[in-house]
This record gives sequence, C-alpha cells and structure tokens, in this order.
Amino acid sequence: MTNGFLGEFEQMVLLAIMRRGQEAYGLAVMDELQEVAGRMPSSGSLYTTLDRMERKGLVASTEGEASAERGGRPRRYLEVTPEGRAQLARCRTTLLRLWDGLEASLDRS
Repeated sequence: MTNGFLGEFEQMVLLAIMRRGQEAYGLAVMDELQEVAGRMPSSGSLYTTLDRMERKGLVASTEGEASAERGGRPRRYLEVTPEGRAQLARCRTTLLRLWDGLEASLDRS
C-alpha cells in the first residue's frame, strides 16, 4: 500500500482511466481530462505520472496491436489496479469527511 494520499493530478488520471474503460490509453486519457476536467496536461507530464503510478502498483498497462497509423507502434492500454482503486476510495472517503458540513461556507462572501 502506498503511504500518504494521491495527489490531485494522480486522482484525475486514475478516474479518467476508469471512465474510458477498455479504451483507456494515453491520448484517450488526455482527451477525458480535457473534456471533463478542463485540464490538458502535456504528454510528458501524463506519461511521467503513468510510469510512476505503474511502479507504485496503481496502474497496469498492456500493449495492443501495432498499427500503421501509429507508425507500427502499439498502443499502451491502461487499467487501474485493485490497489489504485483502494487508494482512490481512501482519498474520496477522507475528502468527503473533511467536506462534511462545509458546503454552505463556500457560499459566504
């Protein structure tokens, strides 16, 4: 189990992977982040984060078929591991506890 909490970007990436399901690969994850969160990371920051999360056991990747449209390179399909899901659940639970009773305070000027 990873110590500490996931960062905001890590959470967003994991959620984008889950939302894309079996079609989760780098460009699709970037599109999901832009469409849903209004955030367009650079490909370098996304792939660095994906590599780090894979080393931590939060994400697993598999290679798809090579395609001519990608210059013969295969896509790297992504999946959130059970550990990644557990970390997301832990972060969500903690944030909801911290938010409890504070929603109205955001409306104050």
